[in-house]
Amino acid sequence: MIVQMAHLVTFFVSQVKRSQALRLLLIGAVCLLAGAALFSMTQKDSFATALYWAITTATTVGYGDVIPKNPAGRAIAVGVMLTTIPLFASAFALLAGAVVTAHLRRLLGMVHLETGGETVAIYGFSPVVPRVATELVQAGRKVVVVAEADRSALPEAIGLIAADPTNEDAVRQSHPERAGQLLVTGGTDADVLVTAVLLRHVAPAVPTLAVTGSPAVSAALRDLGVDGTLSSDELLVHTLAKSMEAPHAGELLLRLVNSEGYQLRELPVEPPYVGRPLASVRADRPGLVLGAVQDGRVTVGIAHDIVLTAKDRLIVLEADNA
Repeated sequence: MIVQMAHLVTFFVSQVKRSQALRLLLIGAVCLLAGAALFSMTQKDSFATALYWAITTATTVGYGDVIPKNPAGRAIAVGVMLTTIPLFASAFALLAGAVVTAHLRRLLGMVHLETGGETVAIYGFSPVVPRVATELVQAGRKVVVVAEADRSALPEAIGLIAADPTNEDAVRQSHPERAGQLLVTGGTDADVLVTAVLLRHVAPAVPTLAVTGSPAVSAALRDLGVDGTLSSDELLVHTLAKSMEAPHAGELLLRLVNSEGYQLRELPVEPPYVGRPLASVRADRPGLVLGAVQDGRVTVGIAHDIVLTAKDRLIVLEADNA
């Protein structure tokens, strides 16, 4: 019980230190109680009556049923009025301002990026961002977009940090290191390149996927150490080409990436599979092993079967409840 009380007191003290409004309320309460005690002693009233008088005075109600009877009481009344009234008024003004500010932030989508492994921060804006963000939210992820975008262009469940993702100060202030994953997109390949380089510098430990329209920029980002890069042009061209060879290839790809009852996951290689060929792991491991990431490159392991190491990762299609 004593330990719990100590924790409660510690928490209260920390909250008071952080909140100016709470500090003002605490000081006002001390002034109110001190005024009630002095009023009780000088006016020969009970402390309950004096406290009632102090509260009605501090709240500017002033019913007049309890009043000072001598100069000492009037001096105490002046002291209570000059301290508690402005202190409480300032505290309530700060609290009201905080509520209004929070409400406006929700309306405008102005949020702070909070720490969480399920949070995806999308840097930059393009026509596909609302749809991508919506699908991520439907998959149970929290999504925050960092871009100079119109709030009305994004669904309500998606947060917006109104900042230029190509500006280093803006990127730092958005705290990308707090996110679980980063997605870089933009109106131009130059914007994507600049933003990806900044994020790589500010948050090197956070997995990052950059989407560009240029294979050259995609290759440059891979050389710079960006974890994952994707050329939208290459993806479209190869998908169309494979669809011409196999008419249902496009539909198959859509089903692979569309999470209806199953999910694509990138997982570390479990100890039992280290040192084994990818083909044998496919036969033994639950789920559909589509390929592996080795030395930063994705391999399907069909033309050339690879031996898995502890540093590699498997790309697996699994049921949602797996």
